[in-house]
Amino acid sequence: MSVTFVVEDRVATVTLNRPERMNAVDAATERELEAIWQEIEARDDISCVVLTGAGERAFCAGADLKGAEKTGLDYWTESRPNGFGGLAFRRSLDVPVIARVNGYALGGGFEMVLGCDIVIASKEAAFGLPEARVGRLPLDGGMVLLQRRIPHNLAMGVLLTGRRFSATEMHAFGIVNEMVEPGELDAAVARWVREIVACAPLSLRAIKQTVNRTGHLSPAEAQGLRTPALVKALKSEDAMEGVSAFQEKRAPVWRGR
Repeated sequence: MSVTFVVEDRVATVTLNRPERMNAVDAATERELEAIWQEIEARDDISCVVLTGAGERAFCAGADLKGAEKTGLDYWTESRPNGFGGLAFRRSLDVPVIARVNGYALGGGFEMVLGCDIVIASKEAAFGLPEARVGRLPLDGGMVLLQRRIPHNLAMGVLLTGRRFSATEMHAFGIVNEMVEPGELDAAVARWVREIVACAPLSLRAIKQTVNRTGHLSPAEAQGLRTPALVKALKSEDAMEGVSAFQEKRAPVWRGR
């Protein structure tokens, strides 16, 4: 399998496992990823997802162009509603996703990063959208997501040069939440995971679902939207447990209901 999927203690780890191809995504890998995201959406025992790439060189180098026979136009006309890797545009995944960027995040790999909620990167990581340098376009999220995340001129600097940007630059742009030495990457990710999992699972889902479904609305419209996850969280046993635990000065015991 080109993707590994492990769940332990409410944390799912999804690893692109093609280090010999810089974890580039081919058609089979794309199908595996879509199946994994669908499974995560259907489960209620996952509070956080960590997405990363196997090995030390790459998070994901984008689409695997080796042996590719499709033209750019053919690729564009295919239905890909969730964006690259089934993640870049995905709005049905209500579980927080952390990108553990251990190396190159290029093309579709960068688009997958843009589909994550939190980005932790090694100082040796590199980001970029090099499609224009090979006569292609960042069709699966790059052109439409990046301009919504950072100032116009910074986004255009990435898109129109196709060059690689360092983790330091991406941290300054606001794309990377935390940047650490390579040997500290796992510890940093684990710290973020612990802080997320310490929160009520239904609250996490309600927050992400509300954010995903209200970005196009005015603040007043967004405030009035009763998303299913929000209503479920407010009515939950965990909502009562959280207050009781605070009053009793103890750690809450979340039951996800």
